Amino acid sequence: GNAHATAYKNMDNAQLVAIVDVDEEKGTKAAEEFGCKYYSDAEEMLQTEEVDIVDICLPTFLHEQYVLLAARYKKHILCEKPVTLSLESMDRMLAAVKEAGVRFMVAQVVRFWPEYIKIKEMYDAGDFGDVRMVYANRIAQHPNWTQWHRDPNKSGGGLFDLHLHDIDFMQYLFGRVKSVYAVGKASETGCWNFVMTTLKFENGNYATVEGIFDMTENYPFTMTFRIIGETKTVDYSMVAGFNLEDVGSSKRAAILYENGHEPRKLDIDEKDAYQIELEYFVGHIESGKPFDVITPEDSRHVVEVICAIQESLETGKVVEL
Repeated sequence: GNAHATAYKNMDNAQLVAIVDVDEEKGTKAAEEFGCKYYSDAEEMLQTEEVDIVDICLPTFLHEQYVLLAARYKKHILCEKPVTLSLESMDRMLAAVKEAGVRFMVAQVVRFWPEYIKIKEMYDAGDFGDVRMVYANRIAQHPNWTQWHRDPNKSGGGLFDLHLHDIDFMQYLFGRVKSVYAVGKASETGCWNFVMTTLKFENGNYATVEGIFDMTENYPFTMTFRIIGETKTVDYSMVAGFNLEDVGSSKRAAILYENGHEPRKLDIDEKDAYQIELEYFVGHIESGKPFDVITPEDSRHVVEVICAIQESLETGKVVEL
């Protein structure tokens, strides 16, 4: 919520009107910081304020309730990931926003992360030639600021909350997934917090993705993306602190390896990804242009793939989509 509020504050074509939070102390403090009104109840805010957009940064298990509420008041909606934990829930939300005639986008921020944007541009331009293998990981300690993350019925655990990021970007890169096979280990509460997934895409490409949401104490937040082509390889890595609160102090680099050339660091404008994401969303609401970086249909397929990975983890079998 704070990351999104900061992004709106830096934009000329958006004004943050209100913050809603059941925690009065935190909500009042945030409203003072960002110069807007505070409400403890979302419906009261919607009945009182003239707003165009509702930005939902709530725990996962509350997303559907507030997407449906915002749609009922005919507001455009940005909802944080994971958008939900089931296809049935996703379909209810999609039906509601369609009936209301409002725009809906899931905040899959990795699609707007500068290094991943560059990799996508290079892949689409054919720079890698035939892609031989792709690997990604996302490794973190468990959040220490909440307990609901440990309830699989509320958060989906590391599978939905962390692993989903890389699954989403792989789909953005290669298109629809044909099959998945996953191995992993569940926590004592039933969350799949250690996952290794192999994906086969309809275009014939393969990828392996590792997600760990319960690392040993003091292990830094780490993400890696490596795409190996017939002529070029890009290896991106980022190592931050405990979590992503201080991206600016992280160590990050995207290295290009090319046949016949010395390795070199790609020139990346390390603009805040949340800023890029929200500027994209607001700009497309303002202009009326259709979403192209991420569509509601994309987000539905991501939920479908994650549910298939969960089935594979539980059954030990390859799951076809």
